[in-house]
Amino acid sequence: MVISGTFSLLVYQNLTSELSHRLMPYRIVPNLDERVPRMFDFSLNEQILAELKTQIALRLLVIDLIIITGAGVAGYFLAGRTLRPIEKMVEDQKRFVSDASHELRTPLTALKTEIEVALRSNKLDQKTAKEILKSNLEEVDKMQKLSNYLLSLNKYQNGKVKMAIEKVRLNDVVKRAIGKNKSAADEKKIIFETDLKEVIVGGDSVNLEELLIIFLDNAIKYSHKNGKIIITTRKDQNWAKITIKDFGVGIASADLSHIFDRFYRSEESRTKTSASGFGLGLSIANEIVKQYGGRIDVKSKKDEGSIFSIFLPVNYQ
Repeated sequence: MVISGTFSLLVYQNLTSELSHRLMPYRIVPNLDERVPRMFDFSLNEQILAELKTQIALRLLVIDLIIITGAGVAGYFLAGRTLRPIEKMVEDQKRFVSDASHELRTPLTALKTEIEVALRSNKLDQKTAKEILKSNLEEVDKMQKLSNYLLSLNKYQNGKVKMAIEKVRLNDVVKRAIGKNKSAADEKKIIFETDLKEVIVGGDSVNLEELLIIFLDNAIKYSHKNGKIIITTRKDQNWAKITIKDFGVGIASADLSHIFDRFYRSEESRTKTSASGFGLGLSIANEIVKQYGGRIDVKSKKDEGSIFSIFLPVNYQ
């Protein structure tokens, strides 16, 4: 507004000054003697000049209003675009704190309740005390697991993970991940079927193993008892493709776009299974894949199962 007003003022002064010097309207002086040629008075016509000054001022005012309005509208939208990522970050932070507090409140409440009941009991024998301590230990393990998840997620999101890039055989990584999930699968009598082709990628075997453990753990949680999980590896042009297919409860189409959000879990899926978790595993897996410049494709149908396809760039032939 200041720049536009100052510029308009300078334009107005220059134009009116120029008009005052150059605009010389004349009026005809009555000639009483027709034998004498008419005389012309070239003195400044103040009325015409005043009208021109008014028109110039009005036009400059209209131009200023257009400029200010346009700048205001553009500034509003540009500021909105600039602040949108900040607003999203603040909202994500608020949701994160709220979700983390909710997840921590559950085990803490259970711990507090069990301890209070034990302290009020007058017949606390050794067997009961051990059961209470065992239950408390389970709740402490849940909080420790949540803390570890949060630390891992923070490291990957902030790029604090230093990957030791080396030649990694994906079929070996898959076998190790299956071994670490075998006990959980045996509890639900789930079998693993594998079709592992020889694929070598450049990466860190530790976080690739963590990546596969997350997906296998997720597949086991949402599979039915006596089910199966199919894992395949193969090379797809310049990508190494890992596919994990289960035949469990599946994911509703409305939830597919949110499954990689922190703390997101489908309420309907949780009611159909006894799966427990914090909704952080897939978020961590997604961040790991991003570190490699890869992607994750998901196909799922409700009550039919899910297929997770992990694509990692092949850096070694």
